[in-house]
Amino acid sequence: MPNYTQKLQQLIETVIAQGASDLHLSVGVQPMIRVSGQLTPLLNETKLTQEDMLGLLTQLLPPERKELFLKTQEADFSFSYGEKVRFRGNAYVERGTVGVALRLIPRDIRTIQELKLPPVLETFAQREQGFFLVVGPVGQGKTTTLAALIEKINMERAEHIITIEDPIEYLFENKKSLIEQREVRVDTADFPVALQSVFRQDVDVLMIGEMRTPETISTAVTAAETGHLVFSTLHTNNAAQTIDRIIDTFPANQQDQIRVQLAVSLAGIFSQRLIPRISGGLIPAYELLLNNNAVSNLIREKRTHEIQTVIETGADEGMIDMNRCLADLVRQGEITPESAYSRSWNPKTLERLL
Repeated sequence: MPNYTQKLQQLIETVIAQGASDLHLSVGVQPMIRVSGQLTPLLNETKLTQEDMLGLLTQLLPPERKELFLKTQEADFSFSYGEKVRFRGNAYVERGTVGVALRLIPRDIRTIQELKLPPVLETFAQREQGFFLVVGPVGQGKTTTLAALIEKINMERAEHIITIEDPIEYLFENKKSLIEQREVRVDTADFPVALQSVFRQDVDVLMIGEMRTPETISTAVTAAETGHLVFSTLHTNNAAQTIDRIIDTFPANQQDQIRVQLAVSLAGIFSQRLIPRISGGLIPAYELLLNNNAVSNLIREKRTHEIQTVIETGADEGMIDMNRCLADLVRQGEITPESAYSRSWNPKTLERLL
């Protein structure tokens, strides 16, 4: 019988050595890794069988989680490999066979500066209250950006920070702050239950891994309104779409109320993309919306389609327009014009900037 402990160790060591961000395991193909955005098969590995996948799953999941996965056919989990690295994992079934996707989470939490993100982001870690969102598609570094902000608070302020995640990704160590991390289905039943408890836990800063339901969004917005600093993520493309998505999550008779709450509590929305650099690796491109009086009024008055114009003309206040960011990266020789156009949601405007 194959040694699956050794097999998994070998695959993880390859991920680390190659500087990969992801490891994909599926029946009938060789293991694949993603390096600088490109998916590559490990040609020296044999194709995986269903027996291999179940053996590897036994290494990744405790027995009770594996049993639950075999019933539900879905599992989110985290996996630690010694002291070196952690992975966020998802196990699934496709065409009757098991598949696993593992995303590498470095042990070290990098700073805003090290991540090549704009210094203005650090101002959100200095706030006492408000609702700050990091948005973008899957795999664009949203969790890493939030971790950098939480760690900045941890280094500089004595706060009670609670994170609610599914699963826990970055592990924090208490410095000036007290940080408590709760994992859905392990430490709490679900996001809504954990969020209801937060108000009885004397929390100052709250980080919600992802907002998935109206109940979660409503509680997060209320927490921001009532004197807490709240960070979260959404799978949306830009600021205007994010605001619309939040409001559209609610039934029509509740939308006016959430619109008013959001207009008051929103601190900002940061949208980011990771783009292959000409010199290798990835570099972020981003957009930043700051909630000022103009933005607050547009949210209240159902004129979110005008928010993009506010961002484009708000550079003096610290706002950042995605197209300008992309154009700057092209001019600096960091990315190709083709990469910039493929990430722009308004290529015609980008063309005028290049």
